[in-house]
Amino acid sequence: MRLATVRDERGEIPVLVDPKRGVAELAALLPGHTGDLMALLGTDAPDRLPRLAADAPDTAFRPAEAVTFTAPYRRPRKIWGIGLNYVAHAADLTETVPEEPASFMKGDHTIIGPGDPIPLPRQSERVTAEAELGLVIGRPCRDVEPEDALDHVFGVTTLLDQTAEDILARNPRFLTRSKNFPGFLSFGPEIVELAEVIEAVGDLAAVEVSTVLNGEVRRSNTVGNMRYDPAFLVSFHSKVMPLFPGDVICTGTPGAVVLSHGDVAECRIPGVGTLRNPVIRA
Repeated sequence: MRLATVRDERGEIPVLVDPKRGVAELAALLPGHTGDLMALLGTDAPDRLPRLAADAPDTAFRPAEAVTFTAPYRRPRKIWGIGLNYVAHAADLTETVPEEPASFMKGDHTIIGPGDPIPLPRQSERVTAEAELGLVIGRPCRDVEPEDALDHVFGVTTLLDQTAEDILARNPRFLTRSKNFPGFLSFGPEIVELAEVIEAVGDLAAVEVSTVLNGEVRRSNTVGNMRYDPAFLVSFHSKVMPLFPGDVICTGTPGAVVLSHGDVAECRIPGVGTLRNPVIRA
């Protein structure tokens, strides 16, 4: 099952995406449903949606190419980022992978959706984009062990995480500032249920993440080459603080690209989707 949000003259509308039938509004499948997509997570509605969608008439669906996708939702309670989680990326930066996840947090004001411009802030002369696999929490999660952690993940999504690298280079204590300019986190267009991804690829470790700039794949790697795998990351952070439905964990990048005005940055993850954003000088 795939969930997303589309934008039209009415505003932002949560939808179910069927690769064969198209896009159906959740309000048509779940009479009485109100709120954004995040309001659905943590309820029993996702369990009922596949049957409801299968029973819905074809008239409930619109072609996916006829809609405009936007960010799946705008107000997660928490966004965790993980730095240097691929050994190869750490080597690019002449750094070693830390003995514990190098975590940071981003505010929800950083969120943009597919097709929205990434604004380059005037305070920075070197902004990078990093393609990442995003984990979307689906059930409240606290103090879980790695073997149980993925039971609390609803699905995965494509992400672009931006950094003002010149600010960060001045002092590692400036990490929060370097990561939190508006437009510094794009995600979507779809959240793909974790079970669907695992069924398609056999193992989450086989999922490949690529950072793409202007149509050229710059860096690519598989989840299996992460220092800290998704299950560990969920477990580790659940032992720091509670994780709630809709919280997002950005699992790290295979490599970053430097952005300039007029560029187009992409995150490509086969079986999950392609996220594409133009770049503008703010």
